[in-house]
Amino acid sequence: MRFASVTDRLAGLGSDKWAVHIRAREMKRAGHEIIELTIGEPDIPTPTDMIDVAERAMRSGRTGYSNGRGEPAVLAALSAKYTARTGRQIEADNIMCFPGTQTALSLVMLGLAEEGDEIITGDPLYATYDGVVRATGATRVSVPLRPEKGFRMQAADLEKVITPKAKVLLLNTPHNPTGAVLSEQEVAEIGEVCRKHNLWIVSDEVYELLIFDGKFASPLDRPELAERTIAVASISKSHAAPGFRSGWCVGPKEFTKRLLPLSESMLFGVQPFIADMTAYALGQPSAAAATMRKSYLRRAQLISERLDGIAGIISKVPQAGMFILADIRATGLSGDDFAMRLLEEEFVAVMPGESFGKNLSGYLRLSLSVADDKIDAACAGIVRLASRLQQRKSA
Repeated sequence: MRFASVTDRLAGLGSDKWAVHIRAREMKRAGHEIIELTIGEPDIPTPTDMIDVAERAMRSGRTGYSNGRGEPAVLAALSAKYTARTGRQIEADNIMCFPGTQTALSLVMLGLAEEGDEIITGDPLYATYDGVVRATGATRVSVPLRPEKGFRMQAADLEKVITPKAKVLLLNTPHNPTGAVLSEQEVAEIGEVCRKHNLWIVSDEVYELLIFDGKFASPLDRPELAERTIAVASISKSHAAPGFRSGWCVGPKEFTKRLLPLSESMLFGVQPFIADMTAYALGQPSAAAATMRKSYLRRAQLISERLDGIAGIISKVPQAGMFILADIRATGLSGDDFAMRLLEEEFVAVMPGESFGKNLSGYLRLSLSVADDKIDAACAGIVRLASRLQQRKSA
């Protein structure tokens, strides 16, 4: 039988990048006690007041069909949020609602790029970006995010990779997996390159409220970039509600008008009771984000104290997000090999840097959404393995 070419383009992506995480879950089911630092899932429950709103909405009958753009209440809440943030009027026609940021990214990219186009991303990059790009038929082109620049994209590095085929820059700030936060000047300089070469900017801003050091800056907030920028985000991280799958995009009215039929052909709306909960959540400061910022920063500092400078490991506190990197290249192993040995020998599960691009080879990504005592124990396991490897290299 014959299959669509998209299935070939996406072969080897998706769950293949999460081999260590999947193996860790298998070991847990077999009875092993695994310290799991692989995925970025908030370790605090979804706030009860948000759940109460969703429950009341369901019981009041808000369980029917929605429309393709989004429920009026959540569109109004998003309009208020982005109008206040950008300083210009953002209307319902600028917004579309989706089941989470991943869906928003996928549909936005399908509306912008196709075979023959190039989509530019940073490298390192979030593990699903390869699939998002390949699904469109476009080719992904990498901009190296350099450690000496704090893994923040530099405009000069971006300009070097642009060709006549370039169509879209997929930007991510705050950045996963590195935790880097672009400054206002860096965003302005990147935006100027995009204006010069007539590129769209898709800005993944899901970690906007989880910044430890620095100020959030978005190309959407700059008037000169407004007509070429589409921002995507959700309540998954900011409000500790990943399972509710509530996200959105904000961009030019002409873009959302063109994207609407594509979205409707796939989704035709999100759940009204979740939209009501989202509207409520967006109408006030996120207590969940404040709690997570405090605990994630403390844990990042703990990991850095336990690992940085030990057995050749380098691990610096990130600017934002739910993860911290550990450079284990001094051990002589790849991130893939170190992570799998760490799991099998120390029962600690982390993500290898190779899952996030070739420029993170020899790194590990550790989740901060795990209790302090488990993080401490995980660090001890990492040090033990790194020390054994260092001893063998010396011998």
